[in-house]
Amino acid sequence: MAEQRQAADAVPTRIGQAVMLLHAGDREEARNRLGALWAEIGETGDPLHRCTLAHYLADAQDDPGDELAWDLRALTALAADGCAGRLSPAARAFRPTLHLDLAADYLKLHRPDVARLHLARAQAAADALGAAGYGPGVRAGLDRLGRLLGEG
Repeated sequence: MAEQRQAADAVPTRIGQAVMLLHAGDREEARNRLGALWAEIGETGDPLHRCTLAHYLADAQDDPGDELAWDLRALTALAADGCAGRLSPAARAFRPTLHLDLAADYLKLHRPDVARLHLARAQAAADALGAAGYGPGVRAGLDRLGRLLGEG
């Protein structure tokens, strides 16, 4: 039991290490590390870990269809975390980001109507974002995408 807890506690660190590679431009290595971690925790791992992992796996994809598939997995994991109304504040703050990413994915795939739907969901969930951290960046992304979609 203690081993499982230690392994679970290491997941965010390992995700962070792969994300550092992604942000440094090594998409392939980041994708490989995130993929290996997904294989370890998969569909039965902690929902917030799965959500975070799938979110970053989406960012590491080269194909917009693959990116969409991973963002949808992230949203599914977030929904699993929110079963029985127990969505944590951290997970609640993830919702607008995921819907923003899905809106961008659908726009890349030339599906503006679905993009608008996810943009509206992101905007509706934006009250969960803080004034600091990544909140302002997500809000700026909502504004940019809204302009691209002719929403403002």
